[in-house]
Amino acid sequence: SAVLMVIFHVISPDDAYASIDLPILGLLFATMVVGSYLRNAGMFKHLGRLLAWKSQGGRDLMCRVCVVTALASALFTNDTCCVVLTEFVLELAAERNLPAKPFLLALASSANIGSAATPIGNPQNLVIAFNSKITFPKFLMGILPAMLVGMAVNMVMLLCMYWRELGGGAELSVDGKQMEAVEEGRSPASAKSTPQLNGNGNTMMSLEMSENITTKHPWFMQCTEARRKLFLKSFAYVVTVGMVVAYMVGLNMSWTAITTALALVVVDFRDAEPCLDTVSYSLLVFFSGMFITVSGFNKTGLPGAIWDFMAPYSKVNSVGGISVLSVIILLLSNLASNVPT
Repeated sequence: SAVLMVIFHVISPDDAYASIDLPILGLLFATMVVGSYLRNAGMFKHLGRLLAWKSQGGRDLMCRVCVVTALASALFTNDTCCVVLTEFVLELAAERNLPAKPFLLALASSANIGSAATPIGNPQNLVIAFNSKITFPKFLMGILPAMLVGMAVNMVMLLCMYWRELGGGAELSVDGKQMEAVEEGRSPASAKSTPQLNGNGNTMMSLEMSENITTKHPWFMQCTEARRKLFLKSFAYVVTVGMVVAYMVGLNMSWTAITTALALVVVDFRDAEPCLDTVSYSLLVFFSGMFITVSGFNKTGLPGAIWDFMAPYSKVNSVGGISVLSVIILLLSNLASNVPT
């Protein structure tokens, strides 16, 4: 669509480049990098343990999935939570001999509901927050009550729909190493690897372990692997908390996220390619194209004409106007996607 806008001279190439919102793309990129380092630091492994800790059956687990997913997606984006927590949820359901469908529905719906609470929860919120100049705290305080109500309603609806199916599922102990294996995308059986011996009978170190130890910085060369991992995990958690605090005090979200991502890359003292490979570059290209498409579509005058027709009926100073506006947004989000809407 973006290319067609340029080919048919709806928008000039210079205007097309100018319409791309670099602060939003920078924030998206940096958020995905930070999420990758948090995943390596075991953040989502701990969330998985929280789901399993003293679980009192399927219904209790369902409530935990809804709450944990909603809160996590508000800070780590809904895409990241869905990708990472799906493995944990499937593992927990299988261990308790429970159907996976209710928990996957809870994960998907709660991720969408929870991500609405913050500008960094999903990319669409970024567009709204940046274009309207709404600060992070104001955005959070405005949406948080609705998010909590939506999370509660979603939880009740899922429990009512699957009450019988969730009747079983006794508490089971969950091994942390097994949960870690699930987080890394491995099956529990493959989590326990058998040491390989070389010709001299010595245990060969796996490629992954040697990559973790190898570093050019002399300080890290003198540290044990356990200390190095502990330092990197602690640093990842500390700078992430600092990033959220910076959002709350009103600092620029794009530069805050980029600074956090850069700090994680520098302190890691290793090639950042593995973490950069986890970035969804297709999403960045999609948003770039969408910015150009929307800008070109606005130049046609059609959106302005439609809004002039609907404006008298969708004023936000009345209940009827808010209802009409909500219906319009709901329909356009499903028909034309939520980003251009």
